[in-house]
Amino acid sequence: MKCRAKGLSFVLCLATLLLSLVVAVGPAGASVDDSKCLECHDQIDAEAFSKSVHGKNACNSCHFDVVDLEEHQNCGSKTQQKVETCHRCHPVEGKEHFSSVHMLNDIKCADCHSDIHAVKKWDGNKKSVVDKCLGCHDGEAYLASIHGKAVEAGNNDSASCADCHNLHKVNEVGDPKTHAYREFHTEICHKCHANTAMMAKNKVPTISVKTYEESYHGKVESLGSALAAGCADCHTAHSVLPAADPKSSVNPANLAKTCGTCHKDSTIGFAQFLPHADHKDKKEYPVLYYTFIAMTSLLVGTFSVFWFHTLLWWRRAYWAQTEKLRSGHFELCEVQEPLRPYRRFTAFDRTLHVLMMLSFLGLVVTGLPLKFASAPWAPAVMHLLGGPHLAGFIHRICAGITFLYFGLCVGYVVYFLLFKPTGQGVLQKLFGPDSLFPNLRDLEDIKGMIAWFLGRGKEPHFDRWTYWEKFDFLAVFWGMFAIGGSGVMLWFPELFGRFLPGWVFNVAIIVHSDEALLASGFIFTVHFFNTHFRPGKFPMDMVIFTGTLPKQELCEERKDWCDRLEKAGVLDEYVAKPSHPLWDLGSQILGFTALSVGLICIGLVAWGFLAH
Repeated sequence: MKCRAKGLSFVLCLATLLLSLVVAVGPAGASVDDSKCLECHDQIDAEAFSKSVHGKNACNSCHFDVVDLEEHQNCGSKTQQKVETCHRCHPVEGKEHFSSVHMLNDIKCADCHSDIHAVKKWDGNKKSVVDKCLGCHDGEAYLASIHGKAVEAGNNDSASCADCHNLHKVNEVGDPKTHAYREFHTEICHKCHANTAMMAKNKVPTISVKTYEESYHGKVESLGSALAAGCADCHTAHSVLPAADPKSSVNPANLAKTCGTCHKDSTIGFAQFLPHADHKDKKEYPVLYYTFIAMTSLLVGTFSVFWFHTLLWWRRAYWAQTEKLRSGHFELCEVQEPLRPYRRFTAFDRTLHVLMMLSFLGLVVTGLPLKFASAPWAPAVMHLLGGPHLAGFIHRICAGITFLYFGLCVGYVVYFLLFKPTGQGVLQKLFGPDSLFPNLRDLEDIKGMIAWFLGRGKEPHFDRWTYWEKFDFLAVFWGMFAIGGSGVMLWFPELFGRFLPGWVFNVAIIVHSDEALLASGFIFTVHFFNTHFRPGKFPMDMVIFTGTLPKQELCEERKDWCDRLEKAGVLDEYVAKPSHPLWDLGSQILGFTALSVGLICIGLVAWGFLAH
């Protein structure tokens, strides 16, 4: 259709040029006296024509083919039926008309401008435009709407037919299953409702545009979705009525039906979702406000503590390494077999980590464009992912993997505490040195690390688990409660809407978004430093992939664990076979790829905040 329109536009321009040349270089005496025309065409009101916008034009300015009256009386004129007549003087409007749906349906200029001989200059009153459109189109719904009533009352700020569909370039609305259709249902509305001056003049709040753009619907629509609800999907295109009106599509009594257009089996509870809620508005939405404050406080508090911890560690570790190099003295562990591998992680541990790593990266990569939909990189990333719907499908697969490894982890915890034969009771296992649950020893380790950070003590030795590793482990449980719980609610909103009020989904969106930001920011900064970027580990610690580490490293970092195993006489049971070189190579490729993706993601997060 676009190609056809362009072709027609080219033909129009060429025809206009040729016709202009004909008039310009036509034979002498080609002009016809207008009085001669009126002798036959007495149905035309000469006085009205003289006062019209065309009054200064001669008759054959439009009827340019009439150059010989005798011939004209025999053959007549064809120009009044040709749109090229108008386009010679109105090229811009002509070009728009040629590419419009009107032209494709053989609707010519005169079909709307039927009073061509008496037409006056448009006074800007939109009511006249509406009247023209309603000559062919049914406008009952529009005239009853808040837009139609305002236009009828003389408010030129209100939307008329042309404000949404244009005057001359009237495009087809298109296929409802396309993004262009959805975009039309939002961008057209935003053209006026995002105009702060116009809305302030008419006492209409602009918060609806901002909240829509920050909502799931708005973000997905901006990223190319062909299914996300636009303004007109909820408020309708023509029957826009106040929410208090019983006939309004957004009246509380009609909301379940309106939402049910997209969300099958939606309930009244589901329809209580607040589509334009502002979580920064303490007065109107106190629950959302305090949820936002709580999540923001959690973000700021967590990052403040752990980034400061990381900064102190980085400074002390690298300074300590420099001091050792300058002094030439190193504290070495006396180990006869420095390269002999010892098992630290079982195959089960490594499998859980790989599942966690892959699913986490998948969740972050597919979630970031939605979190920062207004960032300039978001559409490109979403396009690489195959669009918002494919990205959403991948996101849900990764969520399923997350629930899988979490279930396996919980199952192992239950086995370890209740069934694993260690000769210890449940509480001894829970608070013992082999447990990932915090105990009093962790407080001593934290105190020792801070003293070392400040240069007031030696670097402490650890048992099997460090306090930061325990924090990482327990954070998974909190994350599953916050991210996983809210994610499931947003995954199956119709189901949860049967017994939960709709505003709970607004809370879930805030929690899910901010907790995901906390998790990704923590993993890609704090966890990456603790595991990979500190001295002795940079550029990557491969133990989680190979499951083993040399005895020298075990002695230096986990001295208390090593001593405990030696005292119990079971250290040799941890001796493992060296991993296959191909396994090591594959592990390095996987590890460095994951590390690179994480660093790119944290860069995009920083860019997203700057763009926002």
